[in-house]
Amino acid sequence: MAIANVKSEVYLDLDTEKRHSADVTCQPETDSTDVYGLMTADGNPAILQTAMQFQQIMLLYEGAVQQVKNKLDILSKEFHITNNRNPIDSIRYRIKEPMSIAEKLSRKGMDVTLENMVTKLNDIAGIRVVCPFISDVYAVADMMTMQDDIRLVEKKDYVENPKENGYRSLHLVLEVMVFLSDRKQPVRVEVQIRTIAMNFWASLEHQLRYKSSSEISESISEDLKECAEIIALTDKRMQRIKEQIDEVD
Repeated sequence: MAIANVKSEVYLDLDTEKRHSADVTCQPETDSTDVYGLMTADGNPAILQTAMQFQQIMLLYEGAVQQVKNKLDILSKEFHITNNRNPIDSIRYRIKEPMSIAEKLSRKGMDVTLENMVTKLNDIAGIRVVCPFISDVYAVADMMTMQDDIRLVEKKDYVENPKENGYRSLHLVLEVMVFLSDRKQPVRVEVQIRTIAMNFWASLEHQLRYKSSSEISESISEDLKECAEIIALTDKRMQRIKEQIDEVD
């Protein structure tokens, strides 16, 4: 059963300081009413059942994002109280939209079904953590993976091993248990952890690449990669300066 098209996916900001003063409820951009109406427009009972299943699945991902976000929020508040600085600068989160899910399954050559959505994709629920320094990236990752109610499913270190285009980030696929009224369900969340500098490059690269209506030329791709290298060198230099200051203190 095909997955309905609603809206393009976005990450939602959770500014660290704002999170200290207000409780932000994790809500995906998907409007469940729209999905329900769109998927049941012809009154087909089979489509109705699929729509209900889809809503239940998205509820699980919403719960998983909320759990991981809460854990990061607690760590951020702890550092805000007990330390001179916070290794977490900002947190953003998103739930993939139906069209984005369908497009990714299609790119992978898979049928667009609920089963494939759950079993083949690890990034339907996503959280992006931005940190000041490279060392903070690994510190936050360790603090999350050492928690005994989180299972590390997969780790991809694009900080040490950047992608061909220059992209840098640490990707973790974490599995958390979501408890419902009658059962518990393991759900996977992709957590991307990167520095402010890495996020600066990734955000602009994404805008430039997707804003273009045509294929990015090889020369522009090389320019973008060169910018990534320059920014990475700056990141490392700032890390060394931090370490020097820490030694003095």
